Amino acid sequence: MPEPFVVQRSETPRTNEPGVVIAPVPRATGETPFIVTCRLPPGEAAQPMPPHQDRSAMQRHPVLEPLLPYLDDPEVTDLFVNGASGLYVDRGRGAVPVSGWLAQESDVRELAVALIGLGGRHIDDANPCVDVRLDDGTRVHAVLPPVSAEGTVISVRVPRMDFPDLSELERRGMFDATLRARLEDAVAGRTNLLISGAAGAGKTTLLAGLLACAPHTERIVTIEDVAELRIRHPHHVRLEARQANLEGAGAIGLPRLVREALRMRPDRLVVGECRGEEVRELLGALNTGHDGGAGTLHANGLHDVPARLEALGSLAGLDDHALARQTSSAIGLVLHVGRGPDGVRRITGAGRPVVAPTGRLGIEELPWAAA
Repeated sequence: MPEPFVVQRSETPRTNEPGVVIAPVPRATGETPFIVTCRLPPGEAAQPMPPHQDRSAMQRHPVLEPLLPYLDDPEVTDLFVNGASGLYVDRGRGAVPVSGWLAQESDVRELAVALIGLGGRHIDDANPCVDVRLDDGTRVHAVLPPVSAEGTVISVRVPRMDFPDLSELERRGMFDATLRARLEDAVAGRTNLLISGAAGAGKTTLLAGLLACAPHTERIVTIEDVAELRIRHPHHVRLEARQANLEGAGAIGLPRLVREALRMRPDRLVVGECRGEEVRELLGALNTGHDGGAGTLHANGLHDVPARLEALGSLAGLDDHALARQTSSAIGLVLHVGRGPDGVRRITGAGRPVVAPTGRLGIEELPWAAA
């Protein structure tokens, strides 16, 4: 895994505009870490910075300075940089452009390289799409051109530090008191849960609120491609997938992490997002006595969940009939969340997996979800 980026200031500007310069710096050990240096405007003095900084160090990056008010704003959920086109901010009511935020494409690309490096991964022309989690929980996804036709694109998911429980989610309008009581009963009864929804619909937020209801004597092990699930619970172990290094070795994927988690004696096993063959490992675990588990899934609607699971099952070598039997036995409740035109995230559907007369997976809708 590449060494985290070091942020330093330079007195040898490449241009007259603020930005960063990425340059390999050899060491006595023969390693070649990277130095990120800021290009200073004329007349500005240089001040060295120590290595291994967290986001407080990145706050000194000239291109990041306009982001700081939004990173510290408790209402902000996402930031988007679309190449040189500008910055967009989402406070839960849709992304809106920020006037006055300017950056050249070269600055945005170098910012993407620096942020991905801080997360311990690398991004370049050979590996142009990377997702990382910074130490403070901030999730950064970057795409380089030509994969992104609009220039370098950076998407930042800003973690909420309030760790909302079900009471807070009820106050925000995700569900009413009656549905909240049913959700609490499902957790107490150790029902295996699957939460579906589109990106940004609130799947992870709802999952965190549900798991916070688990007894504090239980051990929760969560598995994610990028660890962003934060739970108000004293015994939460987080496992995160690892990208291959520059030589293409050392990758650890979600299927292996599921197997490793089963050796950790979890009381509740959670896969943050099922997107591939790990669905086979999760269903297998939930069918062998590991109740109280959960997972999330990208789907457009409650009745789209079977087709989505069939697609993932095919990646894992499961035919449609085998997947239907496994899922109907393993999952007790499916909750679908969505964000309305008013920006409020709500549970819009609930159901349970069943085996349809055709032998394929279906969903029996429950009538107690919020509209």
